[in-house]
Amino acid sequence: MSRKLHKWLMLFIGIQFVIWSVSGAYMVIFDIDYIHGDSLVQQHQDVINDKQINFSLKQVLDRYPGSEKLSLGSFGKQPVYRFSHDGQQYMISGVNGDLLSPITQAQAKTAARYYYSGSGDIAEVELISDNPPSELSKRHLPVYRVNFDDFASPSLYISQLSGKVVSKRHEFWRGFDVMFILHVMDYQDGDPDNKLLLVSSLLGLLAALTGLVLVYFKVFRKKALGRGGDSQKLMATQVHLSKESV
Repeated sequence: MSRKLHKWLMLFIGIQFVIWSVSGAYMVIFDIDYIHGDSLVQQHQDVINDKQINFSLKQVLDRYPGSEKLSLGSFGKQPVYRFSHDGQQYMISGVNGDLLSPITQAQAKTAARYYYSGSGDIAEVELISDNPPSELSKRHLPVYRVNFDDFASPSLYISQLSGKVVSKRHEFWRGFDVMFILHVMDYQDGDPDNKLLLVSSLLGLLAALTGLVLVYFKVFRKKALGRGGDSQKLMATQVHLSKESV
């Protein structure tokens, strides 16, 4: 019974065991910081020349009352204010108060070169306003996707409203994403909490248990029976020798 059950379970779940092994190995081998693309972006420290700031914080709040998440940073070589107002992101110049967002494609390319840590040239720039790829969250829209001609085809996503890098991707990250989906067996939204994974895990556990039962009967029980048979042979030989001596 255990043999037949184990055979059919492994026939059904065996391929998934291979997928779990390969995808798990991929996710363990690659450093997670590299997968996240941290090495693609240079961490620049904003250096703000306060002598350039001619448009004050009070003027910002007077023009955009009720603004939230207001911060002072830099874009290019000029100080800028970034904030949210009525659910919309804004970036204005700290020099004269001019509205800088949304940025142009040329500005996005300049920002991408500024942040990118590699040496490859820009291969393509695309503005994404809706229907983002699966590797990008909708909350970042609109963005410029700037692709570089470099190892692993890296891409930087530059926000059209803030001019900042909101995400970075490369082929190894995309491979990791595929492996994660295969590993958790969720082919809709990558959620590890799904019934298919639960059922497959239970079947895999049952297959392992039936395999242990087979190991017991094939190895340990067989050895025990073998030792019992040797004892019987030894006793028979002793009886035979006793009869001959008589």
